[in-house]
Amino acid sequence: MCGFVGYLDPQQPSYDHQATIKAMADTIAHRGPDDESYFIDEAGGYAAGFRRLSIIDLEGGRQPMTNEDGMLVSVLNGEIYNYQALREELKAAGHTFKTHADSEVVLHGYEQWGTDLFDHLRGMFAFAIYNTRTREIFVARDFFGIKPLYWAWGRGSDAESPVDPGAPVFLFASEIKAILQHPAFEARLNERALESYLSFQYSPGPETFFQNCYKLTPGHWMRWMPGMAQPEMGRYWKPVFTEDDQPTLDNWVDGVEATMDDSIAAHKIADVEVGSFLSSGVDSSYVACRADVDKTFTVGFDNGEKYNECDYARELSELIDVKNFAKIITPEEFWGYFPRVQWHMDEPLADASAVALYFVAREAAKQLKVVLSGEGADEIFGGYNIYNEPLDATAYDKIPFFLRRVASVIASKLPAHRGLNFIVRRGKRLEDWFIGNANIFSVDERRKLLKHPAGAPTPAEVVALWYAEVADKDAVTKMQYVDLNAWMVGDILLKSDKMSMANSLELRPPFLDKEVMRLAGKIPAHMRVHDHVTKQPLRLAARRAMPEKWANKKKLGFPVPIRVWLTEERWVARIREAFNSPAAQCYFNTARLNKLLDDHLAGKADNSRKIWTVYTFLVWYDVYFGANEGAKPAVTL
Repeated sequence: MCGFVGYLDPQQPSYDHQATIKAMADTIAHRGPDDESYFIDEAGGYAAGFRRLSIIDLEGGRQPMTNEDGMLVSVLNGEIYNYQALREELKAAGHTFKTHADSEVVLHGYEQWGTDLFDHLRGMFAFAIYNTRTREIFVARDFFGIKPLYWAWGRGSDAESPVDPGAPVFLFASEIKAILQHPAFEARLNERALESYLSFQYSPGPETFFQNCYKLTPGHWMRWMPGMAQPEMGRYWKPVFTEDDQPTLDNWVDGVEATMDDSIAAHKIADVEVGSFLSSGVDSSYVACRADVDKTFTVGFDNGEKYNECDYARELSELIDVKNFAKIITPEEFWGYFPRVQWHMDEPLADASAVALYFVAREAAKQLKVVLSGEGADEIFGGYNIYNEPLDATAYDKIPFFLRRVASVIASKLPAHRGLNFIVRRGKRLEDWFIGNANIFSVDERRKLLKHPAGAPTPAEVVALWYAEVADKDAVTKMQYVDLNAWMVGDILLKSDKMSMANSLELRPPFLDKEVMRLAGKIPAHMRVHDHVTKQPLRLAARRAMPEKWANKKKLGFPVPIRVWLTEERWVARIREAFNSPAAQCYFNTARLNKLLDDHLAGKADNSRKIWTVYTFLVWYDVYFGANEGAKPAVTL
């Protein structure tokens, strides 16, 4: 696990390659504090840097790596869990290996199989391979999007636009903050991303909060060389749901148990000790019970049982005879570290649990370099409570749809009140209201809130592509598919990577494995979610490994007491100050921001998530731009 940076500048730049690539790599030193190394092709205008967190082949495994004749140069972030078998296969095909590292398997695998490489890989990864003869760059991101890969256009000295053939500088990195350090890249806010963020609480799809900077979509590869107007992109994998009605529920439970045991064993491959995160939920509890680790790590808040999972984790740890290390996060720590969290995140993420993840990663990193975690189980097996909604037929559904549609329009214009969301949703198609596990501001609300709406697509337009890919599936499967491509990538995996790597810790999610997805995609929807029991086969498998108290625990997410803190004047004052800051006045109608806060404090509406979404952006904006947009953002906090 590590981080990489790189660029290809077709021009003859005036800047120094060595100083530039090192400045980029220094910004992500937290991803790899154990080692740094660089490759520079002066004639080709290519440079790559690597920061290493040593986990496999501790003595060898330095990157960037070259193949036998030096034609190909690679950098890889992640882990290939079946690298040992692939190494032997490639050696039999005539390849010569210099190390025992999994990263070298990817290099020779690409040389052997090209884009068919992905059919052979099992793991989490982002990588870049440069051809010194053709000056072609090939980059790819793993199946689910566990590891990040950003790419961007920097304006070349002769470029009139970022995509003039031969003129732009192509940049790539594990984190955006590294790209911002390149002299050819100018940091400018992408207001389209801000508009979408207000609905999703993260930036969905390939765009980022920086103009001309993009995320490579999971399951995709991309290649570019000087002279190409646009990169060539290809999709090599996507999650598939093809139900098999033949096996019984017990058969599926057996399959979950066997497949997860295999995945957990693969995810434990390392030359260092592996531990596990542990909350009160079934997902991390199941992993911890089946993984045979010695240490588990938990955090909570001192705001009552609702916000503190430490007792649950401690009790289970005692039952399975492992050590549990728990930390209580104080309000002062949460608010004090929040700007640092947003700096590490690269883009604003209004999921307050990211801060909790930062602290649990920090605790684990004091003792370990690798932990297992439970990300992905809800999306793959159908674990979110909202997946029950399409199955809850009520008397209201017998009302003709056109009348429900009218009621929905009327209800959407009324002040927020308990029960109105039900009426709003029941008068819409699933494709029009379900955009994932967060739906903060409506299109109308965000247009009124922003001073200058940028014309971003509506949330329904954003997710339409994913709905189209599962148009013939049932409602539950459609919701899972949208979450797998939107919510999981933009929120869950963003925070898991950034918060763990902020503390030089590798996080491995055994649920996010090709073989686990292959199995889960065959389980019929009525077995995945049945009679208000979510991810039923997984829970039944969990009952074989732990008491029902954990196996049947209702999905909570990671509870953070934002609503509690929004009743305390010291934190409210901090938010009100942000709501009236120069940045707020630049981008928002501040009268509406203050009304959101006033209505919440007066008990007229629960606006806590809306308040937190805007506040998060303003904190992030201050960290990256302050009052001087266009200047190089600060790189230390």
